[in-house]
Amino acid sequence: MTNGVELVELARVWRGPVVESIHHGVIAVADTGGTLRHAWGDAGWMPTPRSALKPFQAIALVESGAADALGLTDEHIAMACASHHAQPFQVALVGDWLGRLGLTEDALVCGPAVPRNEADVANAYAQGGPRRVFHNCSGKHCGFLSVAKHLGARLDYANPDHPAQKLYRDVLSEFTGLDAHRLPYGVDHCGLPALALPISAMAKAMARLGAGQAVSPERRAAVRRVLNAMASNPDHLSAKDSPLARLIRYTDGNVIAKTGAEGYLVACVRDKALGIAIKVADGDNSGRARMGVLARILGRIHAMPTEEAELMIAAVEPAIADGNGREVGRVEIVVQRPQPTQPTRASLGFWLSEVPGASALDYFMPAETRR
Repeated sequence: MTNGVELVELARVWRGPVVESIHHGVIAVADTGGTLRHAWGDAGWMPTPRSALKPFQAIALVESGAADALGLTDEHIAMACASHHAQPFQVALVGDWLGRLGLTEDALVCGPAVPRNEADVANAYAQGGPRRVFHNCSGKHCGFLSVAKHLGARLDYANPDHPAQKLYRDVLSEFTGLDAHRLPYGVDHCGLPALALPISAMAKAMARLGAGQAVSPERRAAVRRVLNAMASNPDHLSAKDSPLARLIRYTDGNVIAKTGAEGYLVACVRDKALGIAIKVADGDNSGRARMGVLARILGRIHAMPTEEAELMIAAVEPAIADGNGREVGRVEIVVQRPQPTQPTRASLGFWLSEVPGASALDYFMPAETRR
């Protein structure tokens, strides 16, 4: 228990024969009515989901008519949901979007940043250094700018009382069942309000999002467009062939997931109308543990065969290496160990295809014979 919040052990980080670190956190799985189907830890904890809320913000972009007024494609909608790595194709989309708005990147509230990948960083500095379009939230900010212009409002969209912010909170209120206008908030790294809400409410919101459960037909249509945009453009959400993208592709868009800073991760399982919210309590921004935990939970709730879920863990939680690339440790997901009962559809090579240094053969060889 930390500061009154009950936590559970999610993962152990092994270095050789010893446990070097332990990640604790909370997991909630809920249905559209808000009933907790499964919970590990205190699902009433109220952290900030951060970028995990971007799909709900994108609903307002579509529902308001701003997306159609600008002729935005599903690629643009996916970028509104993205925490992108500023890869060239992502930066080009943001630039195109600003062009449609008739604005420069100076209109973006998010601060200057550099891309995530080393080669892209080198190119960025060769062309002048940090820029606002490189910020991982620049697509979301283009979305808020689009709504602001469409509503004829001022462009100070970071103001909590701005019409674009109010419209977003209206959307979130319906999906969480809470009055989002009264939720506590701080300021996100990108400069926008960062709402806090119970992890259980976030799981419920994701279940309702995945089921397209909204009162008005306009909002239901907007939800479908946002989810379909994420499903058809998974590389836009983070980076090309990221673990997140591979998960969405493998499930043919049935599982849509979104990361948030400080160890947050959400997902919806569309055919089961279930939502999942995961918070790694130490806020590990390397992303370690949370994707592996999601894989384990997807197997637990039968969103994919247990064996497939376990193979996915090996891909999203690769071995820990030393400076020479030698395997010296591993991340063990300890939540709800599985009981395999179903056949495997994808090969281990499928999940490890883009994991640096990973070899499918290594995982089939007995430990004592591995190099």
